[in-house]
Amino acid sequence: MTIQMFQMSWRPQYRSSKFRNVYGKVANREHCFDGIPITKNVHDNHFCAVNAKFLAIVTESAGGGSFLVIPLEQTGRIEPNYPKVCGHQGNVLDIKWNPFIENIIASCSEDTSVRIWEIPEGGLKRNMTEAVLELFGHSRRVGLVEWHPTTNNILFSAGYDYKVLIWNLDIGEPVKMIDCHTDVILCMSFNTDGSLLSTTCKDKKLRVIEPRSGKVLQEASCKNHRVNRVVFLGNVKRLLTTGVSRWNTRQIALWDQEDLAMPLIEEEIDGLSGLLFPFYDADTHMLYLAGKGDGNIRYYEISTEKPYLNYLMEFRSPAPQKGLGVMPKHGLDVSACEVFRFYKLVTLKGLIEPISMIVPRRSETYQEDIYPMTPGIEPALTPDEWLSGMNRDPVLMSLKEGYKKASKVVFKAPIREKKSVVVNGIDLLENVPPRTENELLRMFFRQQDEIRRLKDELSQKDIRIRQLQLELKNLRNSPKNN
Repeated sequence: MTIQMFQMSWRPQYRSSKFRNVYGKVANREHCFDGIPITKNVHDNHFCAVNAKFLAIVTESAGGGSFLVIPLEQTGRIEPNYPKVCGHQGNVLDIKWNPFIENIIASCSEDTSVRIWEIPEGGLKRNMTEAVLELFGHSRRVGLVEWHPTTNNILFSAGYDYKVLIWNLDIGEPVKMIDCHTDVILCMSFNTDGSLLSTTCKDKKLRVIEPRSGKVLQEASCKNHRVNRVVFLGNVKRLLTTGVSRWNTRQIALWDQEDLAMPLIEEEIDGLSGLLFPFYDADTHMLYLAGKGDGNIRYYEISTEKPYLNYLMEFRSPAPQKGLGVMPKHGLDVSACEVFRFYKLVTLKGLIEPISMIVPRRSETYQEDIYPMTPGIEPALTPDEWLSGMNRDPVLMSLKEGYKKASKVVFKAPIREKKSVVVNGIDLLENVPPRTENELLRMFFRQQDEIRRLKDELSQKDIRIRQLQLELKNLRNSPKNN
């Protein structure tokens, strides 16, 4: 009997997984979005954001930056004169929907601003140029925005000034500044309750940060694995990064978030040069890897025991993707056993193509095992609660009844005066040497306006001084003083 058991242990283990046969299904052409002038900007972002109501795509535009917001049901060809959100003075670099208020979207731009837009029900009827909030705090262009996953109205922005600002949109001001990076921040990712922030940076370091204090809890210098993107793997205390090996091959690495001294595993993917975007679904424990500039999406199942990463399959397509938007869970079609949905940007065709990841099931009933309770559209905390040090897990919802419930949260823009922005005792708007010609020109015109204003002020003061001198002279010469 003992010999038999010994022999059996040598057999290769067969993993039984309900996600073994997940496949990617591309939407029919009439369910795609066509005729969209997708931005040609080479910034490594997705340029696309999607929620259960709208699809937003950054577009190519002459002068300033703009993006389209299209209701999801409005598929097919989009007219060239379709209304845009076009209030930025520079290219739009990132857009993100508020996870709790479905018609609020944040954008950031080369014009150094972050803006908050309120999209009317049913989408835009005319161009939108007025944001509900304009946030100025960065001294250089702003490359990334991220909403806090459990707290309403807390927004993070990362700029080319190497700073991460935390904005409290209840007051429309930056309330914290994370100033530990020595180069451009490439990616930001939160853990499940938003108590930790992980970043990758051009200085080749991976960091785990306590966002409220700005304290770096863990730091890895990635010499053999040049990190590009990072994602927290739910609440299993693991991080996954994508990057480039010393031989210039695409690579992924798995890390213990409490010890970044060495990765748990590193795995070569292929020899292609495009960036690898990681997406993690905590409900199914599935990791998706999509290559920028190629049409493939590989997917894996993550486990807490070795080998940690279990390769499932690869979705292949000849059309290269520039970026990918991801539908939140409550916007999926549970009747089709859809567990993930991408919106793929195909620049050459001006096309946005939905790709559904489907678990093949014969039964028509609701599949409880592939749809656990999932983070919903109710925030768990207010900005003041989170800033005071509270952490709380996301408020969960069931997808069983289909998605009908509307969020009770409403966005109210604060009324503010324009003034200097001081965080940690530093005025963020004071002059910083420009790096690009555009920045130099923008700064030049800003200074010209300031000089003109100061000259006017000076001449007004001169006139006032002369008037006061005359009045003084008159008082001295009046008969009463003699």
